[in-house]
Amino acid sequence: MDEAIRKETPTEYFRELVESAIQRQHLNTREVTSFYLVNLLAGFIHCDRSGPDDDEALGVRFVKALGTAGARQRYELRHVGDQSLFISGFFSDSLHRSLVDIDYYIQLGEQAYGSLARTSDPAFGDVFDELAGKFTAFVDVLGDVSERTALTSNTDLLRLYERWARTGSRRSADLLAERGIVPVAPVRQRFIQ
Repeated sequence: MDEAIRKETPTEYFRELVESAIQRQHLNTREVTSFYLVNLLAGFIHCDRSGPDDDEALGVRFVKALGTAGARQRYELRHVGDQSLFISGFFSDSLHRSLVDIDYYIQLGEQAYGSLARTSDPAFGDVFDELAGKFTAFVDVLGDVSERTALTSNTDLLRLYERWARTGSRRSADLLAERGIVPVAPVRQRFIQ
């Protein structure tokens, strides 16, 4: 069987997709901001939801972050901005069924990155300032990447994930993994009776 197998890292894979999406969107951006997007996507491949606050609403996390300072504040603001950007770009089709619309995530991401730009060192401050100022354009870039990663639609991917979450289907898990999403089994509470 003569199949061409691409041997590249997630970073190399997403770099090509992000750069071509930026060109298609006619977006003028800094190279370092483009690289930030690439690393953001590569990082979501290995997303581990093991933190204590990961089930907390992003709006609540944002408000709590503003009440902290230093490295903790920067970490939380970055988490809120990154999550908002990823959700808006990759799962915008599914937001119509949720309590909040895409506008909520866009405003939240803009605010988180804007706050982060003011609290970060100047080198990264410029990146976060650009992410805040062009947030909607970067949502479009991630949407473009999503469409080109062999997904027929965001809704199909979400349905596949929901099916895996409900059933634990190995096939669903394999299909998710083929699309770059590593499903992680939720921690189930055990009750002693």
